[in-house]
Amino acid sequence: METLNYKVLESTGYNGYILKDAPVKVMQFGEGNFLRAFVDYFFDIANEKAGYNGKVKLIQPIANFPQMADWINEQEGLYTLYLRGSEKGQKVDAKRVISCVHDCVCPYSEGKWDEVLALARSEDLEIVVSNTTEAGIAYTQGDSQFDQVPPNSFPAKLTRVLYERYTAFKGAADKGLIILSCELIDNNGKELLRCVNQYIKQWGLEEGFARWVNGDCTFCSTLVDRIVTGYPRGEAESLYQEFGYRDNMLDTAEPFGLWVIEGPAWIEDELPFKKAGCNVIFTQDVSPYKLRKVRMLNGAHTSMVLGAYLAGHEIVGDCMADPTMRSYMSQALFNEIMPTLDLPKDDLEAFASAIFERFSNPFNRHLLLSIALNSQSKFRARVLPTIKEYVKRTGSLPKILTFSMAAFIAFYCGKKKEDGSFVGVRAAGNEYPIADDQFVLDFFAAQTGKSAAEIAHAVLTNVDFWGSDLTAELPGFEASVAKSLDAIFTKGAAKAIEEVVAQA
Repeated sequence: METLNYKVLESTGYNGYILKDAPVKVMQFGEGNFLRAFVDYFFDIANEKAGYNGKVKLIQPIANFPQMADWINEQEGLYTLYLRGSEKGQKVDAKRVISCVHDCVCPYSEGKWDEVLALARSEDLEIVVSNTTEAGIAYTQGDSQFDQVPPNSFPAKLTRVLYERYTAFKGAADKGLIILSCELIDNNGKELLRCVNQYIKQWGLEEGFARWVNGDCTFCSTLVDRIVTGYPRGEAESLYQEFGYRDNMLDTAEPFGLWVIEGPAWIEDELPFKKAGCNVIFTQDVSPYKLRKVRMLNGAHTSMVLGAYLAGHEIVGDCMADPTMRSYMSQALFNEIMPTLDLPKDDLEAFASAIFERFSNPFNRHLLLSIALNSQSKFRARVLPTIKEYVKRTGSLPKILTFSMAAFIAFYCGKKKEDGSFVGVRAAGNEYPIADDQFVLDFFAAQTGKSAAEIAHAVLTNVDFWGSDLTAELPGFEASVAKSLDAIFTKGAAKAIEEVVAQA
């Protein structure tokens, strides 16, 4: 069977949208599954529905997998994207061949950094997109030389690209670029600009360039949201038979996709995603949407999975099929989390409904144990602020979220084995690994043999965990958590969850 390219695709009789020739308007740092299922999908839709007529050149940000560029280029930038699940109550099983990608370059291969700089000098270039992981936006001392080939860090590479463009067009204001940072850190665009300015200073670049970067280029902070399940190893061969070609870059994802882009109002005209019907929000402040995602999507995950696992569930989809767990999450979302957020109610309800569809997606087999990794810091960031805000606004404790603290504690009450690992034991008797920072595991190991009340007090007064003494900050919290923890210990998690759902 032949590998996908334009000629092979034509021979299969594929009748979907394809754009073979167009100018390269986008330089994208990152070639992984997420960007190809999210950003490149959005540009592909913009080409079809809004006449954007632009190609994307992919730049590998690190050198550890140069074969990726070979695979992409062998397929002439083409790859198949499957969106599977449900959206607004309708089943989705949509195959699309993405044709917006021009090619991919590994700048660490001989002569290839010059290819990146050549694109920087292009009249057609308009946008830089990046997703270089949370660690990718960082200023490093290793990029001490302006003429390093290539620079190590992504911000250093971007600084060099921008300087190449600045000098090529003699600082023309209309040649500034839009930079869309998709890394999962707060204020990603602002942080990227801060790093670029550090390299400008370190490399002694002229003041005119600094003004051009800060005045004529537009660094946008963004929020990206789509679950990407990537290459479907278990079913790839059967899909190849269906397609009539092999596709090493085959990608899969859920139908839901949201891109929130922070920037000036004119950005919406330059990025025709909404015109194309994409789920994009243009705003001058991304923070309310970031808070909504962290509190509702991530908070719902964290507040549910530990108790659900103790109750015998294995994946998120199982929880959604269980009426008690579904009610647990519904009450947490609609009655306790949403009242602490200030976006319009219709907006919040639509997002909550989408969460239920996403968690129920049979193609997203999210293991509860995977989500449970490092739950102490996740609980502090995703759930505890909601509990505090709920108390502040209502004067009472949120029953489900308060219970979720007890479930967190119960999940972490384990034992240290002879090999040094730390494990918990479910009601059925099977052991499970508890994975977190060592200081967290050491703390819980020291609680072995204590009563529910003693453990609850020790956890809630641990300032290193929460930044404050929760017993003093939240009246009644300790007693409620201790009661729920005792119920989990004595009755089992399933029964304790059933009881709290009935009472909430």
